[in-house]
Amino acid sequence: MKICVLSIQVKNDSYMAVRPESFDTSFPMLIRQVPRAWWNPDLHAWIAPREGRTVEALKRLFGTENLVFEKEHEAPAEIPADKIIISRHADKSDTLSIFVPPLLVPQHLATVKNIHGRRWNATQKTWEVPYTKLTLRFLAQYLPETAHLTFTPDDNIPEQSAFPVRQALPWKEGPVPAKYEAAVTALEEVLMLKRYSWRTIKAYKNCFRQFIRHYDEIKPSTITRRQIDEYLLYCIREKRITESYQNQILSAIKMFFAEVVKQEHKVIGLFQPKRPQKIPQVLTEEEVVKLLTAIDNLKHRCILALIYSAGLRLGEVTNLRIGDIQPEGRRIFIRAAKGKKDRCSILSERVWGLLKEYMSIYQPVVWLFEGQTGDKYSDRSVQAIFSAARERSKINPLATVHTLRHSFATHLLEKGVDLRYIQDLLGHESSKPTEIYTQITRKGLDKIKSPLDDLTF
Repeated sequence: MKICVLSIQVKNDSYMAVRPESFDTSFPMLIRQVPRAWWNPDLHAWIAPREGRTVEALKRLFGTENLVFEKEHEAPAEIPADKIIISRHADKSDTLSIFVPPLLVPQHLATVKNIHGRRWNATQKTWEVPYTKLTLRFLAQYLPETAHLTFTPDDNIPEQSAFPVRQALPWKEGPVPAKYEAAVTALEEVLMLKRYSWRTIKAYKNCFRQFIRHYDEIKPSTITRRQIDEYLLYCIREKRITESYQNQILSAIKMFFAEVVKQEHKVIGLFQPKRPQKIPQVLTEEEVVKLLTAIDNLKHRCILALIYSAGLRLGEVTNLRIGDIQPEGRRIFIRAAKGKKDRCSILSERVWGLLKEYMSIYQPVVWLFEGQTGDKYSDRSVQAIFSAARERSKINPLATVHTLRHSFATHLLEKGVDLRYIQDLLGHESSKPTEIYTQITRKGLDKIKSPLDDLTF
């Protein structure tokens, strides 16, 4: 390994700039043994005092025959104030170091923070980013004039960072099985034959398992109608379950007795809870603007803007493939949505502009929004994005990702769009779920005056 040693002057002090001719993983560990050596991202070299003990340390660590001393060169006393310096990381071959001069921080810090996989190095006062084609495309797109590369990029660098597959936590165990777990398995098989979604199967299994564990010593097929009612009363009184969860328990129990053990008489006429008529949370148009402008990350902004602009559910946006975006017809094709129904929704021109910019930089392969490992983006990640944006924008604290779908329908209704079209865009089989938005819209309410205003008192 050949080591280049350059004599330099920095603020009238003499130093030695040391760097290998080619990257070597052992170099950073060895150079740290040189007294008072430190990394300079501007010169892309390790700096050490020009002293006799520095030369002796270099000879001892690398060998006299491997040291190449160059002629003296006077380095600039100050780091350029109008350039963002991008250099290879001293320790990591797959990482770049980005130094943002103080004068450029207000203008470009948000852009640097938008780089996928970036993290701050407090010791060297630099940003560390993955050395990938994705990073270089981002820099060429958003910092074409300001960024200065101190190296020539390699041709064989990866497209994006390779993240390790997350292993299951060792202490995270599955649910405690019931004594008659075979009944749960039988229910699962029936649900699979009926082609229920995996989410529904999981929910039914959990509900039914808790039910038969409550009567752990009783064979499930011998449980009586009275015992079913007693279990539901126990859940309502002790566990204080909601009406929707009570319906889920009822559905699981009915499926078992009607389809698995063929004892439908036990579940005919079970008491159904009265569903509360709740009005969904809706954001104003001003709150939607605040929410979207509070997001700096291009990918994150595309996700939330797409949900609001097309009235998508959380699972629908994460399941989108690149081919589902059809700009020529200004529509989005949504596959196997709730109830396994396909439908189309509108593609906003402004969102399509954002998506083109996003795809030119991130270049997804299959899924429109890919996670770190190349799989589709997770629902929990979208929820985390929304929660962070909601906190920054100071909008309705009760809002969720699904609130954007409610807001889409309400705002269309206020703009005079027919309820039938809104029903089709949302994918509602019946008009009743869509009619709830008529109770939220402000259209016409501003013309109604309270009768109290006409009284004199």
